[in-house]
Amino acid sequence: MKVLVSLVVCLVLTLKLCQAQRDSETSEPQGPRASCANWMGGLPGYPGHNGVPGRDGRDGKDGDKGESGAQGEHGQKGDQGEVGVTGVEGARGPAGTPGLKGERGESSLTYQSAFSVGLASKDPPPNMPIKFTKIFYNEQKHYDETTGKFLCVIPGTYYFTYHLTVYLKDVKVSLYKSGKAIMFTYDQFQISNLDQASGSVLLHLKAGEEIWLQVFGEGAYNGIYADNINDSTFTGFLLYPDMGPD
Repeated sequence: MKVLVSLVVCLVLTLKLCQAQRDSETSEPQGPRASCANWMGGLPGYPGHNGVPGRDGRDGKDGDKGESGAQGEHGQKGDQGEVGVTGVEGARGPAGTPGLKGERGESSLTYQSAFSVGLASKDPPPNMPIKFTKIFYNEQKHYDETTGKFLCVIPGTYYFTYHLTVYLKDVKVSLYKSGKAIMFTYDQFQISNLDQASGSVLLHLKAGEEIWLQVFGEGAYNGIYADNINDSTFTGFLLYPDMGPD
């Protein structure tokens, strides 16, 4: 209760002092103490804490385009790259202009030499030319059926081949070139069965050289056979004539 009374007394005194101050302001110039409130002001407070940072502002507008810089120096040449994938084949181009007609060549009819003959009987004798007397082709007559030999008239490269029916005995034959055996063919007879023996060769011949087939050895190897339904044949023809001097 005493505290309350003291507070009331202080309040009344304060009001009176303020009233007296206002009265003096109306009659005298204002002194250093401008007002009751200023005269009764407390000490300055402490600075407050920093506030929360504000949000980022919007981006500004793009500036004007700058001038182009000076051209730089050329760099060093780089390594060659890998080969790329093969592209799709292009469309076929138009046909070219035909070339000029070539000079007339030498007629091939001038260089013809060929024969194809067959055996007319079985068991030709050994160690001598086999005489093929069944003529299939011998237009140039370069094969002599009386001797069983082919005579080279046109020098060049020739192809010779023979196909022999084998029956009753073994067969061993050789191809001769001017008295020298060039190649051999052997076939062993199988009982109760027809067999075949064959051979072929390319040879270069000079004019005047001869070619023939011959049973090699004794009569035990002359099982070459021929009848009206089985043939044994010997064939040869010119492939390339020699164009230069012999």
